Amino acid sequence: MSSPLRVAVTGAAGNIGYSLLWRLAGGDCFGADQPIILQLLEIPQVMDKLEGVVMELVDSARPIVHDIVATDDPRKAFDGADYVFLVGSRPRTANMDRADLVAANGPIFVGQGKALNDVAGSDVRVLVVGNPCNTNAMIAAHHAPDIPKHRFTAMTRLDQNRACGQLAAKAGVPVADVHDVVVWGNHSNQMYPDVTYATVGGRPALRIFDEAWLRGEFLQTVATRGKAVIKARGASSAASAASSAIDVMHDWYHGSGGHMVSMAVWSKGWYGIPDGLICSVPVRCEGGDYEVITDLELDDFGREKLDKNISDLSAEREAVADLL
Repeated sequence: MSSPLRVAVTGAAGNIGYSLLWRLAGGDCFGADQPIILQLLEIPQVMDKLEGVVMELVDSARPIVHDIVATDDPRKAFDGADYVFLVGSRPRTANMDRADLVAANGPIFVGQGKALNDVAGSDVRVLVVGNPCNTNAMIAAHHAPDIPKHRFTAMTRLDQNRACGQLAAKAGVPVADVHDVVVWGNHSNQMYPDVTYATVGGRPALRIFDEAWLRGEFLQTVATRGKAVIKARGASSAASAASSAIDVMHDWYHGSGGHMVSMAVWSKGWYGIPDGLICSVPVRCEGGDYEVITDLELDDFGREKLDKNISDLSAEREAVADLL
């Protein structure tokens, strides 16, 4: 058995964190034979709840969990961390628009970026789940100057997975038969799930589905899926978000099997995305890293969608300019 990986999770007593921890402890992310040390961060007000979570983890007796650290100190949670899930963030409240949410969460990720820079492992990988995740990831990366920018990503895999689920249901095939759907842009209702290069049951998606459906009902369903879940079950989509976070880190660690997947990463100017925005683009994962696919073509519809996302992300960056 190899040496344990140190895996940090913030917001560990929250709904997404709670769903995430048992997937990690069960080996779904890094492997059933890969031991881990869980380093869990919460705010002081809910440390009692985190203690209860730790009790349950201990009682679950998962063999790959070699130790559990529970703390309200980011430096302790991130100490030597190899993989980091930044889940905890302030939720949107009534009468709060997206700009307010961006401004409210920015200081959290300033502090966490600084702590990661000071104490995280030398080869750390960071996934930001807490919304608005693209801009939160940009802030954290900015305040971790010693960590290469490509080690930070924001999660648009949930949007990709939602899109794959809709395509599979429409075609009447298992979701495992859907490949190479990619999401462009921001994790918001403006993100663009692109099926131009996707296959469903081994056939090109564009030969299976009507264009009107792809640009209408399909896009609308994916964009509003989170609200639909809340309406149906009276709570947010914590389990699917946690599952998607596992998918991101699993592929980053093990590889994506040659398929394209979606990761929001620090732009170097690909596809006209301004340098330094964290924007979702198509990547392939291999050998513990990812490579951005830079030679795909966007049609006029896709270009318009991406440009709208670039505008939104630029506005979010402007809203937190004082933190950068």
